[in-house]
Amino acid sequence: MITVLEAIRLAKEIGGKNGLNCIAELDETAAVESWRCSESVHFPSLSGIPILVKDNIDVKGFHTTAGSLALADNVALNDAPIIQNLRRNGAVIIGKSNMTEFANYVSTRMPGGYSSRGGQVIHAVKTGLDPLGSSTGSAVAVAAGIVPMAVGTDTSHSITACAMGNGICGLKPPAGILSQEGIIPISETFDSAGAMAQNVSDTLKLYSAMRDKPLSEITQTPAGKLRIAVNIANTDMNLQERRKYLDEVIETLRNNGAVISEVNQPPTPELSSIMKREFGTGLEAYLRKSAAKLKTLRQIVEYYETHPDTMMKYGCDLLRGALYDSSQEAFVVEEYQKAMKSRAEKMRRMTEEISDYDAVLITGPTYANHLCGLPTITVAGGSHDANGVRQAVMLYGTDEFRLYAAALTVEQLLNS
Repeated sequence: MITVLEAIRLAKEIGGKNGLNCIAELDETAAVESWRCSESVHFPSLSGIPILVKDNIDVKGFHTTAGSLALADNVALNDAPIIQNLRRNGAVIIGKSNMTEFANYVSTRMPGGYSSRGGQVIHAVKTGLDPLGSSTGSAVAVAAGIVPMAVGTDTSHSITACAMGNGICGLKPPAGILSQEGIIPISETFDSAGAMAQNVSDTLKLYSAMRDKPLSEITQTPAGKLRIAVNIANTDMNLQERRKYLDEVIETLRNNGAVISEVNQPPTPELSSIMKREFGTGLEAYLRKSAAKLKTLRQIVEYYETHPDTMMKYGCDLLRGALYDSSQEAFVVEEYQKAMKSRAEKMRRMTEEISDYDAVLITGPTYANHLCGLPTITVAGGSHDANGVRQAVMLYGTDEFRLYAAALTVEQLLNS
């Protein structure tokens, strides 16, 4: 496992602006904390392990900007509860990671990993590839070997997409399991902090340490007892290489005794309506408790509009779209209520459809798992694609413990 001193050195040499640009802020004194951990008579689960944290999560003494220069003055007064839990379990926070600005809720044209504060994060394996997601710096830092583990947040594939795209494991827990306090939000309905590491075991170890109560021990499901549903929604949107890999994965599972069935759970339109209503309210609730000078969404939008050279490279249509005045209030509320009602019905139907399965394998773009607030995990295999990136699959399910047990088995099969 990488030491704190080694992680700090790699963060400066590889993760800086002349490298992968995945580091937003670094604490070079963090090694002192690791020495304290090593001298402790207790040996907590993450004792002395260096961790990077996404730049929308409060870490006391660090800036929390969500990648935006509009919040450049926001120095966290306290650790978010999930960070308190990590410290209690011995983790050493060495810094903050760059991210897509406001977790990709600024502009529909903004590329993954770009922010006005940090610039563009570079893919861990090949320059020019899309690093994806919004927890981009965290994923890249883990994939590049700068840190063994990193923390991100996920509203709609913000952990899972960049984890899969950089060939690592990424976990979005069930919505509501982890505290959202001290985290710049998008949507209280869908947001969740989560964990990233090279493999499933280490990812679960980090996630367990983020919880108020640690996970009970997770053991593999015997391959012959696995029940996997393949979500065939939008499979044809994949490139031929990806379709071939997914077919090989399914064949491997079947050959090892797994029961394979098909479901069709496509993207749904409710997410955008719910996020639009909840973003401004949640953001302003966070800002009221923060050290940031700007306290409202309107002030932030005005900051973007009055600093076009630095803030408007890709526009800010999502931020503007989340603004509405009293004359629009009734319409927005009605739209939100309809979306929430539709979500409840779809949650009931979709979770019932997959309740008998250990995991659902995603084969094409979908947000069904996020709509339902279901735990989702990426599992990296031993093969690499044409760009040299470890190939990975994405799984979700109704029961997180069954899902993680299945993920351990799938990982073993894909790496054997």
